[in-house]
Amino acid sequence: MTLPDDPLNAFIDSLGAALAEGSLRKATLSKYRGPEADLERVQMRRVELRGEPHLQLVYRHRTRDITKNLPMPEVPDCLRMLIGPEGFRHAQLQAADAQVELLVSQRGQFSLMRRGDRSAAPPAAPAHNREKQRWLTLDRPFLSELGVTTPQHTLVPAMARKWKQINKFVEVFSHALAASPLAGARQLRVVDFGSGKGYLTFAIHDWLRHERGVEADMIGVELRPDLVRLCNTAIAKLGLQGLRIEQGDVRSWQPQALNVMIALHACDIATDHAIDLGIRGGADIILCSPCCHKQIRPQLLQPHPLRPILQHGVHLGQEAEMLTDGLRALLLESRGYDTQVFEFISLEHTNKNKMILAVKRARPKPVEPVLQQIAEVKAFFGIREHCLETLLGTSAPV
Repeated sequence: MTLPDDPLNAFIDSLGAALAEGSLRKATLSKYRGPEADLERVQMRRVELRGEPHLQLVYRHRTRDITKNLPMPEVPDCLRMLIGPEGFRHAQLQAADAQVELLVSQRGQFSLMRRGDRSAAPPAAPAHNREKQRWLTLDRPFLSELGVTTPQHTLVPAMARKWKQINKFVEVFSHALAASPLAGARQLRVVDFGSGKGYLTFAIHDWLRHERGVEADMIGVELRPDLVRLCNTAIAKLGLQGLRIEQGDVRSWQPQALNVMIALHACDIATDHAIDLGIRGGADIILCSPCCHKQIRPQLLQPHPLRPILQHGVHLGQEAEMLTDGLRALLLESRGYDTQVFEFISLEHTNKNKMILAVKRARPKPVEPVLQQIAEVKAFFGIREHCLETLLGTSAPV
């Protein structure tokens, strides 16, 4: 432990060095004693804005967050104003090689402690003992407002499955974003069709704004007016910027330019309408978790080689689901997307676990082979019409 003559400046210098080296992992101001009654802490991290490094400060209040991005030359003066007997009495940073902690006593005395270096770092825990990565933390205000956590930011036991689903969805979205043309975008327009109670809508908005520093314009579209009121009440209470829920039906929603289209559990051909709107709006990312597959199912009852197998209802349902979503993926491929169909989350958490992920490819490739595959599949199974194919045949980009 070292006790320099000027602990506050030493802490600021350590933070500046960690920011310059890119080694900062976490930095927090806590134990607030200032005039703002509901201010709890400030979390800090390095972000790039317009090609320049900034320090992002997220002021965590009990019911809202305020984010400020400071150019590096302004950081020292800002920290000197925040840290002190009448402000934050505890400051901590964790870098790749050390932890630095600054304490302020009631009498205004500063003390600095340094711990650890690379050579003294403890060995990593075995993989099976490590805590699973969470893309969001339980102290996010929207989680409490939506009933996922208690006011004390502890997980409500009945919401454990939903919490896992939220984190998995953010993880899938983060990887899709990194692989898309939107990877470095500072502004994004996201539309979520069938936003429901808003768990995933709020989560993506929160992650983009507070973890990535992206100015996200997020729109949830929901048919049920009671859920629209519920979500907009929460948005107003939390003072969230760039998030709103509109009442509407995906089948009649007017196409608009957008970057990301999300449609989770849109029933039957509502998923096709959402995909069509995403393509027409120029979305670089399309994320769907389809539900119900009613359109294709009766078309499979006409005579073809698999009729004896498909006479069993469970087989007919499984075949209709596979064909409906498989053709959706191929149709997206024909419109310039790289697609994946995969299990979103295990069946123990939800029985609606399939996801279609489409990311607009950087370079075009011939579509004739894909169109030929679509025609062959339809001919073999006797499929006369697929809703998405019909919509794409009559639609034009926004």
